[in-house]
Amino acid sequence: MNILAHAYLAGDDEGLIIGNFIADFIKGNPEHPRHGLSAGVQRGIWLHRQIDTFTDQHPLVEEMRILVRPRCHKYAGAAIDVFLDHFLAVQFSEIARQPLPLFVRQFYNIIQSQRDQLPEGARRMSDYMIQYDWLTGYQSLDGIDRSLKGIARRTAFPSNLDTAIEDLNTNYRSFERYFRQFFPLLQQHVLDFLAADEPAL
Repeated sequence: MNILAHAYLAGDDEGLIIGNFIADFIKGNPEHPRHGLSAGVQRGIWLHRQIDTFTDQHPLVEEMRILVRPRCHKYAGAAIDVFLDHFLAVQFSEIARQPLPLFVRQFYNIIQSQRDQLPEGARRMSDYMIQYDWLTGYQSLDGIDRSLKGIARRTAFPSNLDTAIEDLNTNYRSFERYFRQFFPLLQQHVLDFLAADEPAL
């Protein structure tokens, strides 16, 4: 999943939100003292990794990757992460029972309030994310195309992500059906993980 899904699945717990956001910038065990992270942020990183593992291993997501693999090869998963955020953005009011711009504004405010505590890479990404309002932009195909092109510029090898919007357009209804099947399963997995991982009082 991409930034919007991780943000939404973190709920309203600030530690989970921050941990989810910085997880890709924290290597190894987030509980190691060298990271200097609070228990809540550590838990957010573990949640982020649970979400990624569940998503990467799910057969419905593999069926989605098959549709873009001829173009994107090893980067098919990156394309699908962005596609899934698009469908979450489009259906956000239905799923979350609140308007996407309101949620995004609250999320940006939390990230900005903790900006000085973010790893350098996450801080730099947050600045661009907020300046160009990536998350609201995920609602439009133009916004998704910009996101894919941005990722393509940062990949170590040629990815063809800069043209992956063509696969989204061609298979739009199929991807939408996959999202509607998959996302409730992911939501339940998150609830189960958080319940099992609930800190002792």
